[in-house]
Amino acid sequence: MKVSVIGAGNVGATCADAIAFRSIASEIVLLDIKENFAEGKALDMMQTATLNHFNTKISGSTNDYSKTANSNVVVITSGIPRKPGMTREELIGINAGIVKTVTDNVLKHSPNAVIVVVSNPMDTMTYLALKESKLPKNRIIGMGGILDSARFKCYLSMALNASANDIEGMVIGGHGDTTMIPLTRMASYKGVPVSQFLAADALKKVAADTMVGGATLTSMLGTSAWYAPGAAVASLVDSILNDQKMLFSCCVALDGEYGQKDICLGVPVVIGKNGWEKIVDVNLNDDEKAAFAKSADAVRSMNNVLSAAV
Repeated sequence: MKVSVIGAGNVGATCADAIAFRSIASEIVLLDIKENFAEGKALDMMQTATLNHFNTKISGSTNDYSKTANSNVVVITSGIPRKPGMTREELIGINAGIVKTVTDNVLKHSPNAVIVVVSNPMDTMTYLALKESKLPKNRIIGMGGILDSARFKCYLSMALNASANDIEGMVIGGHGDTTMIPLTRMASYKGVPVSQFLAADALKKVAADTMVGGATLTSMLGTSAWYAPGAAVASLVDSILNDQKMLFSCCVALDGEYGQKDICLGVPVVIGKNGWEKIVDVNLNDDEKAAFAKSADAVRSMNNVLSAAV
């Protein structure tokens, strides 16, 4: 199985490294516009093969999309990262042109690929990739909800002083500081609602910390995070290539589900070899439905900026 990662920066390279380390794919191609950058990253990773005990072949390419031919999955991380104080909305004009060009080029060589969008603002870039590619909607997936859910479970584990692996939690809605919706009501610790262990104020703080999880790291690092985003992509790619039928929160095209149409937004979906296979209705309550509708309105506003930009 072959995976191509477009953009060999921090997120793209970490994604490729995680896929190789976990032996998810037999071949990975890293592509970047910077001369010899992807080639260098790929060679560095290949030199860990005997140390990390993987057999994945990793190669790099400077903007030669023919090297990505016949990919089963293409991951788009291209674009400038968020800088401190920069909103995802401010990224639209620049990153839209990049994602549009990348989508056109990868499909020339891998017309049957599932496309995973990581570039920000992720919901809007996923919508752009869907419209630009004209692919069946199940083959376009935005990664954001997996990352947001991982951050949610991390903050819950810290509040509970418990193992994150014993915690279930999901974030839906937009992949933005004000648009994501941590489903605290449904979060559980070994099957027991976390509300039995944490007071309402503590749960509100967990939700608030989750919503600014990306911005918090950007302010600390001076750029976007990469370890958790890279691992989130690897988990998504694993479920696709190995047809695992994992249930993840992902940004996908809605056509009436959750009361929304003509938008890409984070909802629970089953992920298999053909991309996303089924949207799962988790029966939101009235407050959660209102929050989801508000999130959709905000993402539509960004999509309108996209229409003006391209």
